[in-house]
Amino acid sequence: MANIIKAALLQTDWTGDKESMIKKHEEAAREAASEGAQIMCFQELFYGPYFCQVQDPQYYEYTEYIPDGPTTQRFQALAAELNMVMVLPMYEIEQPGIYYNTAAVVDADGTYLGKYRKQHIPQVKGFWEKFYFKPGNGGYPVFDTAVGKVGVYICYDRHFPEGWRALGLNGAQIVFNPSATHRGLSEYLWSIEQPAAACANMYYVGAINRTGIEPLGENDFYGQSYFVNPRGQYVGDKGDAHKPELIVRDLDMDLVKEVRDGWAFYRDRRPDAYDELVEA
Repeated sequence: MANIIKAALLQTDWTGDKESMIKKHEEAAREAASEGAQIMCFQELFYGPYFCQVQDPQYYEYTEYIPDGPTTQRFQALAAELNMVMVLPMYEIEQPGIYYNTAAVVDADGTYLGKYRKQHIPQVKGFWEKFYFKPGNGGYPVFDTAVGKVGVYICYDRHFPEGWRALGLNGAQIVFNPSATHRGLSEYLWSIEQPAAACANMYYVGAINRTGIEPLGENDFYGQSYFVNPRGQYVGDKGDAHKPELIVRDLDMDLVKEVRDGWAFYRDRRPDAYDELVEA
């Protein structure tokens, strides 16, 4: 019998305030659960606007402690209620002045499993992230959840193949890439980078992007969220390019082993020949 799980993504627009944004995601999680979803990931910084389009210290107020903050605890309760693994991208405070772009991972029984902190932080027009975030310092953890081994890589991280590979070597079967990326050159890359990472590392990738134009910026987020399998093939259609959409897909987890046994990329790696890749 095939090991099929149902996985969900939510791409959506900004509601205008934190509480209504959280409620929107709670409702989406319930809808996903009604469709049989067992794991779900939200978009980058899910309960706020993408404030990195400007540099303004007022947005430090969106930070929360993880896991002791109210949003983590609220969704721990929801995860237990729905029996659903949840990946929650949030704005984390470690202490005043030290903030991270972070995703908390909660198991289907509501247990907090840990977090991933975004490693690569851009600082270009429309993505002023170094103003808000310190680079992640927790490595590339993989979480042993009720549905399998789950990793996270956040938005700009996806341009760096090293982290994708580290997650695979650490045992990931599914990697989620919650994002906030708007139209321009990256729209083309969006369609090729995650499928390339999925087949290079032989795991599923769930790619999530926002939708719509937010008050802080003039460019619109182009949605098009999707799952790809370990062969780099799309699982169903992409999400809409403009509208919010809940995406629920069947993932055959046995395919991960099948592809790895067939392609054997991990066996044929040559780390002894790659020293120059990590030389300064």
